[in-house]
Amino acid sequence: MNEAIFDHDTTDPRREIERNLRPEDWCNPVPDGRYNLAVIGAGPAGLTAARIAAGLGARVALIEANVLGGDCTNIGCVPSKAIIRSGRLHADMARARHFGGVAIEAIPDQALALDRVRKAQARISRSETAALLRAEGIDLYFGKARFADHRSLRVGDTTIRFARAIVATGGTLLPPDVPGLAEIGHETVETLFNRDTLPRRMMVIGGGPLGCEMAQALCRLGVEIILVQNTPKFLPREERDAAQLLSESLARDGIQIHLNTTATRARRTAQGKEIALSTGGDTFAITVDEVLTGVGRMPRIAGLDLDAAGIKADPVTGIAVDDFMRTSNRRVFAAGDVCGGYMFTHVADAAARLAVQNALFFGRKRFSRLTIPWCTFTDPEIAHVGLYADQAFSKGIAIKTYTVLMHEVDRAITDGEETGFVKIHTAQGTDRIVGATVVARHAGEMLNEITLAMERRIGLRALSGVIHAYPTQSAAIRSAADACVADRLTPRLRRVSGWWMSALRRAG
Repeated sequence: MNEAIFDHDTTDPRREIERNLRPEDWCNPVPDGRYNLAVIGAGPAGLTAARIAAGLGARVALIEANVLGGDCTNIGCVPSKAIIRSGRLHADMARARHFGGVAIEAIPDQALALDRVRKAQARISRSETAALLRAEGIDLYFGKARFADHRSLRVGDTTIRFARAIVATGGTLLPPDVPGLAEIGHETVETLFNRDTLPRRMMVIGGGPLGCEMAQALCRLGVEIILVQNTPKFLPREERDAAQLLSESLARDGIQIHLNTTATRARRTAQGKEIALSTGGDTFAITVDEVLTGVGRMPRIAGLDLDAAGIKADPVTGIAVDDFMRTSNRRVFAAGDVCGGYMFTHVADAAARLAVQNALFFGRKRFSRLTIPWCTFTDPEIAHVGLYADQAFSKGIAIKTYTVLMHEVDRAITDGEETGFVKIHTAQGTDRIVGATVVARHAGEMLNEITLAMERRIGLRALSGVIHAYPTQSAAIRSAADACVADRLTPRLRRVSGWWMSALRRAG
């Protein structure tokens, strides 16, 4: 993005976001016959499904209960990554002397950082406005949708009939299970980015991806952070060494860390919000100005009247779908967080593409065949694709692991970004990649090469033959591939090679 244009954009971002994503003067269309496809929810999955179907000539109805863009644009990926970028700037400025700069104390302007978040949201919202969707041939309805029967929906007093439908209503934040917290109030990502400034002292409850990302970013912007996690490590699903590197990084940033700790009670006092904590049988209390909860998500299915359409669902796991994203109603499909499982924007997008093809074109694309990467955007980032080592073991898959430490990579050294590693698992005796974890400053970008190799069934040895621009941090991947090639030099091959080299010397 052109930062000069970005910084001098004087448009009120809040008003622009409202105009783009939920215009006050919007009039819903009047249905004219049956739609080829009705899509409930205009988040990443719903927008993708509606746009692809409309682009292929289908008559599409898109229904949104709140605002366009879903969690990604409004409370998730977009605002969180914008605030992370501001925090990273201040972390780098604090290390200026390491890069030959003059060490100065840069005071974060929290209001300016939060305004930048909203400007990023406004800019990105321009690609998914109500007017633009209408121009693409999509009939956009604002209102709560509910199934009337197996082949129709109701939006207010309007009946929408469909040949096929896709439910893409996304997910909602899990309420925190801390007695008293609801009564004294707390922040979530649904409210955090609407603030004009940040609290002096904040407790973050939950050490998953969201909790860790926000704790680090807000700490770097001058907030005193206490991070509470009820398990022995952050990011419980990630490998232990990756979680340990993150824990050390968070501690260096000045975050007060409490692992194996549970918040048991909350109350308001004259000094602020007091949170009682329990760890190892000991109890103590910490008083903060605000509490941010980030303990997970659950599918959003309330109010859809799924029973009227014969659609099976569970409040915890969401709408039940088969491998083709089809629900128990063969005319209705579902995609994204509403199905539970992998709650990532890129997975919602991929599932929506698959659902459209299967719904409208009798496709047989299977969700289980997707290669799904993910990344936690802390510093360092932690990215993963495929199986973890313990998962491979539990499935009876013998693996060979190739590990390259980032402090062995030239570009990581010159960048001063030596924390992390590339770890690639291959099936024993082959070079077939079954999983990988990358911990690095730019791990999310680096992982894409490995994901492509897995998706296209390219063996790790083949990556050794790919010329990587020098110097780049992704050279760590080629180093792992070189190690895999070297492993193929069995004792017999080494003897044959040695014999040949001796023959060449004699001949020369």
